[in-house]
Amino acid sequence: MHIRRTPRRTRIHRQSRSRSHTRARTSALTTAALLSAAALLVSACSAPAGGSTSTSAGIAELAALPRSTPSTLAPYYDQKLSWRSCGVPGFQCATMKAPLDYAKPGAGDVRLAVARKKATGKTAPLGSLLVNPGGPGGSAVDYLQQYAGIGYPSEVRARYDMVAMDPRGVARSEPVECLDGPQMDKYTETDVTPDDQQETQELVGEYNKFAEECGAHSAALLRHVSTADSARDMDILRAVLGDPKLNYVGASYGTFLGATYAGLFPERVGRVVLDGAMDPSLSARQMNLEQTAGFETAFQSFAKDCAKRADCPLGAKGSSPAQIADNLSAFFRKLDAHPIPTGDADGRKLTESLGTTGVIAAMYDQAEWGQLRDSLHAAIKENDGAGLLALSDSYYERDPDGHYSNLMFANAAVNCLDLPPAFTGPGQVAKALPEFEKASPVFGANLAWASLNCTYWPVRATGEPHRIEAKGAAPIVVVGTTRDPATPYPWARSLAGQLSSARLLTYVGDGHTAYGRGSTCIDSAIDTYLLKGTPPQQGKRCS
Repeated sequence: MHIRRTPRRTRIHRQSRSRSHTRARTSALTTAALLSAAALLVSACSAPAGGSTSTSAGIAELAALPRSTPSTLAPYYDQKLSWRSCGVPGFQCATMKAPLDYAKPGAGDVRLAVARKKATGKTAPLGSLLVNPGGPGGSAVDYLQQYAGIGYPSEVRARYDMVAMDPRGVARSEPVECLDGPQMDKYTETDVTPDDQQETQELVGEYNKFAEECGAHSAALLRHVSTADSARDMDILRAVLGDPKLNYVGASYGTFLGATYAGLFPERVGRVVLDGAMDPSLSARQMNLEQTAGFETAFQSFAKDCAKRADCPLGAKGSSPAQIADNLSAFFRKLDAHPIPTGDADGRKLTESLGTTGVIAAMYDQAEWGQLRDSLHAAIKENDGAGLLALSDSYYERDPDGHYSNLMFANAAVNCLDLPPAFTGPGQVAKALPEFEKASPVFGANLAWASLNCTYWPVRATGEPHRIEAKGAAPIVVVGTTRDPATPYPWARSLAGQLSSARLLTYVGDGHTAYGRGSTCIDSAIDTYLLKGTPPQQGKRCS
């Protein structure tokens, strides 16, 4: 599935209405898209770590780990972090060790990057508040330093030490490595809607190349980057920070991570917010299909808004959403046949796949719709693909020098370990196309073919779809946005229905996630929970 993580942003005021995918945002930092047309599968939480038990619905339930810490893990739980300056004013950094393989703690370690900003208030702190922006593959340390540590409400930052840890395989924590810059350029430009056998073979070849290079560069790590592994790392961090319980705000994929932690360690759950929730009971194919429908819902909102404007590049004022969609599809077909120039220093043109990624990236946040309209106007009317290419590059975290972060590599590594692939080969995708195209006439084919990403992965998945109940956990706040493209609202309802102590908080609106996006109702409910421990009333709805 598409990457689900919060974008980089800063926040000036709590009441600011300008927003970026899952939090309030100013234009000081560019939006990094939360999804990947090339790395489509999302991960569910891996069942093997805590075992599983059968449920009446036939879906396994994630079983809690024993309450007592095994003696073989004592050296990790007893370690002391050596804090140092990060080079970012007000923040400290450290390195934490965790076992590479929790089944064989003596077989080697992984070194995980941790950062914190101490509580700013004069009263006794409430402990640590761990944050994760999702992905998988998003850097939590970057998120802390660039947004959460300076942009979360001042009342929250006053009472908590704000903490982040890059999960294993991500950014500073022994990152998974795969392709170099030119190889990634080729990968992202590849046609993801093949029209014939030759194009299908080219797409499959790129997926194979991606998987082979990941296996060649990160062989030892690929078997040990599951969501469950990272959740267990979080419990070590909780212990070494001196917190009896974990306080946590996870967004997007970070909700998978937080829910998995709750399932494995229910008695250690403190104040936990899961914003933009995912449903661990779904298969990869189900997730992909439902997310496809989620992007269609978001696009319909964009189309309705565009049709109200005289400058809409996809139709005259008053056009129907169907007409807007038809015109966008026609534009994509033109790109497929004739990519357009972008002025890129490396000579890249805007292909259908890059153009589609640019449009999808803007679906995460209605604050990006103006930029999307401008970019589409330039591409359609002026044959200039620079704007859509910029949106696509921000999505893939490609810098002007042609270097990519490891976001896409970590995303595939985690996702492909957490769930079996959605499809076993191109034939299955072809058969599924009608269903995906029904879910989204504009994006369906792209998202169906992108689901092949994990089919050729060099490591067999260790996880399966399962339920998470976390019996005995303290109240957990699950947040869903009704027109969220990347984590559709039904996922929040499902996760809230699984977790034994969940309180569902609903944001009626557009965009990916809800906290800090301008709804005083949402922000107040979550802030009250974090500061006082009082969860919102069950079923509370905000706009």
